[in-house]
Amino acid sequence: MSGQPPVDAKGSWRDAAKLSAIVTFGLLAVRLLASTWRVRTRNDEGWKRLRAARKPYVLALWHGSLLPLTYRHRNQQITVVVSEHRDGEIIARIIVALGNRTVRGSTTRGGGRALLAMIRELERGFVVAITPDGPRGPALSFQAGAVVAAHRAGVPVVGILLHVDRAWRLKSWDGFVIPKPFARLTIAYTDPTMVGGTSSREAAEDTARFQELMRAAQEMADAP
Repeated sequence: MSGQPPVDAKGSWRDAAKLSAIVTFGLLAVRLLASTWRVRTRNDEGWKRLRAARKPYVLALWHGSLLPLTYRHRNQQITVVVSEHRDGEIIARIIVALGNRTVRGSTTRGGGRALLAMIRELERGFVVAITPDGPRGPALSFQAGAVVAAHRAGVPVVGILLHVDRAWRLKSWDGFVIPKPFARLTIAYTDPTMVGGTSSREAAEDTARFQELMRAAQEMADAP
């Protein structure tokens, strides 16, 4: 009888144990760091009205700010779109442990499935968070998936932008941000905005307007 299956099973077990350890350590580190952060928000009235009315919407944030912003919106049962690669599995598990939900896929990899899942979640009344420049960039470039999903579900888009006064930034395509202990985080929101057009193609052509909204809100977050 071949000895190959037991080797595979053992390797899978080790991989699962390693992944679980990484997630456990990562979650502990995030909670310890976040307990020291000082947070202020700007232009959050529109977002708060949607939340108070329990209305679904698309929450758009840049991939590099995923960690502090998903922590800020923890325990809200937001459905976060997370890519299907291995690093995405770590992020997905941490997001779930922080009281949110996930959909796996992206606008480029597994895009069709992810888009349909996003629309279903919105139609069921859940908020859906997406990084419109993910999963591989270019950074800070608003791709069409977020606006197409919002258009088809008939919900607004709310952009959420971050400024951190001191942080570690990974040498990755997105400059992934990890705020340092006692960092000051300034979070700015765009006004809830409906997508223009009468078709998915026309909605996709509206991305430039949302790129500009994100830029203006980033200036708001960066202001002293």
